[in-house]
Amino acid sequence: MYPDEFDYHEAETVEDAIELLDEHAMEETELLAGGHSLLPAMKTGLSSPDVLIDIGDVDELHGVTVDGDTLSIGAMSRYSDVLGSEDAHEHAPALTAAVEQVGDRQVRNRGTVGGNLAHADPASDLPGAALVSDATLVVQGPDGERTIPAAEFYYGMYATDLGPAEILTRIEVPSAVDAVGTYAKKPSPSSGYAMVGVAALVRVDDGTVTSARIGANGAMDHGVRLEPVEDALTGETLDEETIATAASHATDDLETALLMDDLQASGDFRAQLLEVYTERALEKAVDQMSTPAAAD
Repeated sequence: MYPDEFDYHEAETVEDAIELLDEHAMEETELLAGGHSLLPAMKTGLSSPDVLIDIGDVDELHGVTVDGDTLSIGAMSRYSDVLGSEDAHEHAPALTAAVEQVGDRQVRNRGTVGGNLAHADPASDLPGAALVSDATLVVQGPDGERTIPAAEFYYGMYATDLGPAEILTRIEVPSAVDAVGTYAKKPSPSSGYAMVGVAALVRVDDGTVTSARIGANGAMDHGVRLEPVEDALTGETLDEETIATAASHATDDLETALLMDDLQASGDFRAQLLEVYTERALEKAVDQMSTPAAAD
């Protein structure tokens, strides 16, 4: 299949891209990042932009750095860039764990973190991990720069707080060097996307859970926090019984009638998967906590 005709522009800077977006505001315009979602949609006719703006070579959108207690990930940083960064593994363990399960090696070598988050596919692997990591999305537009907490970024399926002439420039994550981060998902057998994915960021002191942040994607039309699970874990010992009890609360705060229901899985099945994969994400956390002790 071939896409419809479109005008192509290659931005050299963020300001250049914003000007192009503003200039073509009356046309259907798309930004080209890694292209793994956009190009297939164009080939199948699901997306037919009049203008395509390529931001792949904008240097300031690349790179993984640490500034004090904050990890900064350029929006055009590829998944492989994150996985190759020791800083990312150390400071953003939940987000990095989710990145590890995105697609395959070819996808991770081309796809971008910013493209994943801005596209807002409910089955993407990163929204839940961004939520539990307390990430902030930094965007830039004609009126300058603004910051959006991950919890306020998503409105629904493919819908975000990004303005029509705004670009996601970087993702800032507060350091979580004192926490264990994990991600567990049930992949779609046809696409590898998450039918349900659960990210966990857990802190334990002297055997007791001092804080827990649990997030999910694939279940609803956008990433969600599972606060009843978090409440059930906090102050408890992270043992088998606690994990099972906490996971049983995975759907307590969700409107079950709004759970995703499609050819991949029914809403009822996703509700069951959500409990199972919450439990698995927490079991992974226990395994990680016990590994250093086992090595000693």
